[in-house]
Amino acid sequence: MKRKGSRIERELVDLFWIHGYAAIRSPGSGSSSHPVPDIIAGNGKRTFALEVKSRANLPIYLEKENIDNLLKFSKAFGAIPFIAVKIPRKKWKFIQISDLKKTKRGYKIDEDVFCSAINFDELINKHTQLKLKT
Repeated sequence: MKRKGSRIERELVDLFWIHGYAAIRSPGSGSSSHPVPDIIAGNGKRTFALEVKSRANLPIYLEKENIDNLLKFSKAFGAIPFIAVKIPRKKWKFIQISDLKKTKRGYKIDEDVFCSAINFDELINKHTQLKLKT
């Protein structure tokens, strides 16, 4: 599983570089005694701190401590926090922390959250898609 996660993270780092952003992975981000995101990416105007999740299907459950650490790092670093999600045969989706659904132990990303998330082009302001709120 770690090998797959590293490969997915490298794929996202490459995508940022292709679009003019500098990006790095934080290997072993979950094992640090400090709050460290999986990826940091920026272009001099905007900086993102990303927790990366890859699953075969939804829902995806997130521990409260991981989200708290992402928020803590982002605040100290001046970065915008997102959860980056990759589902096989679907494009990357980026979810704001405020859009996650709360659970007893933390948060989850279900089909509703995933479908309302923004794509990569929207994240980097390349294209903006208007979403209808129901």
